[in-house]
Amino acid sequence: MADTALPIEHEDSISSQDPRNQQPKKEKSRRPANTAFRQQRLKAWQPILTPKTVLPLFFAIAIIFAPLGGLLLYASSQVQEIILDYSRCHLDAPDYPETAPMPSDLVTMHFKTNSSNTDRPSAATWTKRPINATYGNGSVIHAVVPTTQCTLTFTIPNALNPPVLFYYRLTHFYQNHRRYAKSFDVDQLSGKAVSASTIHSSDCTPLTTTQVGNVSKPYYPCGVAANSVFNDTFSSPVLLNVPGQQVDNQTYYMRNSSGIAWESDKALYGQSAYNWADVAVPPNWVLRYPNNYSDDYHPDLVNDEQFQVWMRLAGLPTFSKLAQRNDTAVMQAGTYSVDINHHFNVTEYGGTKSIIISTRTVVGGKNPFLGIAYVVVAAICVVLGTLFTVTHLIRPRKLGDHNYLSWNNVGPTTGMTTGRDGVLVGEGLQ
Repeated sequence: MADTALPIEHEDSISSQDPRNQQPKKEKSRRPANTAFRQQRLKAWQPILTPKTVLPLFFAIAIIFAPLGGLLLYASSQVQEIILDYSRCHLDAPDYPETAPMPSDLVTMHFKTNSSNTDRPSAATWTKRPINATYGNGSVIHAVVPTTQCTLTFTIPNALNPPVLFYYRLTHFYQNHRRYAKSFDVDQLSGKAVSASTIHSSDCTPLTTTQVGNVSKPYYPCGVAANSVFNDTFSSPVLLNVPGQQVDNQTYYMRNSSGIAWESDKALYGQSAYNWADVAVPPNWVLRYPNNYSDDYHPDLVNDEQFQVWMRLAGLPTFSKLAQRNDTAVMQAGTYSVDINHHFNVTEYGGTKSIIISTRTVVGGKNPFLGIAYVVVAAICVVLGTLFTVTHLIRPRKLGDHNYLSWNNVGPTTGMTTGRDGVLVGEGLQ
């Protein structure tokens, strides 16, 4: 049997000399590419701070900030408001029909000077009486809650142009606490029938589910934020002894169920898909829903704008939230009364609660802080600018020669640098 001869390829063969069969060796290198971006040669503005550029900047900032601060302070001064702290009304106010002046430190008023009314506004008074607050659906009453009704009487010295806003203010209430701020379920509020097992492991902790017999039911709505909703109720202000009219009292009607929540907040809520027998009432809602939810009587979070306002959590422990508003009618000057049903006890945690009746301007409500901050910055800039100018004129500092700055010296563009010992390091050096 003949042996099969294997082809022998010599080094000087034609195939070995074919350029297509010769692959150059690639040397590994971690050197960045020689581009403006990779070699940090991008064009940049490098300002030189000298007295001629810095000193005018101080005065320019002062010229800009001072008028802005003045305008902000003026706008804030145009806001008229009255603040009444009724935290201890259910404890300290006399029983109806007796009334007593509110302590002066509980009443704050900011009104324009009215030349036609030189008399000092009469002091605010308060009184209380026990009542039975009723809750229901239309004319059908589903719950009766014994409580205390506090009546505040106060004077508005000037007419308030619309919109007139009615707020409640809480202090020492930390809605910004991490566990409080995350204690709700977005899917449940949007209308989905979230299961008890899902709610139990959700962010609603610790108010997630409750055991009813052998069945675990989710709270609706679950979470601490919804359970602690502010539930004091306010009447519309009533003008007493209307001047120039035959009637004794005239109600200044304010909306409290529509137009107080943001449209973006309303979009977060949907009609619940739950079977009402499958959910439980949160602990602090039991007085309002003593017989659990039913098809005829249950929360309507889609239209409950007061709940939606509460669920827009505040970032500071002292905050105000809109409760009522009137966008059309002028609130006449005179003496008004407001009835408040007490349900939210702030004395248990050392907080306070107040009502605020206020107007607004293009920059919002009454808040002089921003205007003061602008004026203070302008004043500091004037003082520093004047001080540095005087120093520069009396004892100027000799400036260096800008021509010796590194970016004024055009160097090589091949990535070469000079080491500590003066050894040139760059491309082509091994």
